[in-house]
Amino acid sequence: MTLRAYAKINIGLHILGKRGDGYHDIETVFREIGLADEIGIEPADEIEFICTSDHVPSDGTNVCVKAARLLRDRHAAGKGARIVLHKHIPVGAGLGGGSSDAAAVLTGLNDMWSLHLDTTTLRQIGVQIGSDVPFFIEGGSAYGLGRGEILERLRLEVPSWIVLIVPPVHVSTSWAYRHLVVHRDHTPTGLRDEVLSHINRSHEMTASVVNDFEESVFQQYPIIRDVKKGLLHAGASFALMSGSGSSVFGLFDDEATARLAAGSFPQDHIVSLTPPHFESGRT
Repeated sequence: MTLRAYAKINIGLHILGKRGDGYHDIETVFREIGLADEIGIEPADEIEFICTSDHVPSDGTNVCVKAARLLRDRHAAGKGARIVLHKHIPVGAGLGGGSSDAAAVLTGLNDMWSLHLDTTTLRQIGVQIGSDVPFFIEGGSAYGLGRGEILERLRLEVPSWIVLIVPPVHVSTSWAYRHLVVHRDHTPTGLRDEVLSHINRSHEMTASVVNDFEESVFQQYPIIRDVKKGLLHAGASFALMSGSGSSVFGLFDDEATARLAAGSFPQDHIVSLTPPHFESGRT
């Protein structure tokens, strides 16, 4: 079987505070976009893994391998699979590519091994691999709290073209959290309602829908700040860094302006366009 593992953007990312377990509570709206990795899975005697990218480990530290082994050890003793990952989502860009890959492996093997596990069980397995994995089990759009694993499914219609730009830098999530200055008091801000209310007038989100990582990341990586400025200058009604960076997305009202904006960045920047009302087909 061949699966597509879609990237996500964060339409707002508020870091509410540090928890006693060392993690941070967040508030965000997850939204899948059209950029995707491709994963081939077929039966095998053991769990085998191959990746086309040199930037992704191919040993037991890879999240696809972790996902397959965890699922096998809990629910499918003796089963195997050959997993081939064709990587298109850039690493270190705040797009959740690894988490999406892991989720695709869990759902794919659930089908191939005829385990008939429900989404709740798959999410419980996924959160042990990464905080974003539970979202990708079903994909689409969701409001996230906790570490991002407490999810409320959303029917979020995005009427805009989404232009994603990834400059040639990688931002470590651990670095981003170490340099983050938290300004919040653990209380959710109402981000869910803000996005749902204003997504059709996205310019109205600028003041209240923010990414708390931008301040420190922009200081260290001014090229990412320049991408955001470039998208706004090119006509985006709203622009924001996704995750802990380095990707930035802009929302555009029409296709012509979106394509002109996408073509205005240097060739060493990765560019992806997602049309309005995109659905991955999993919701």
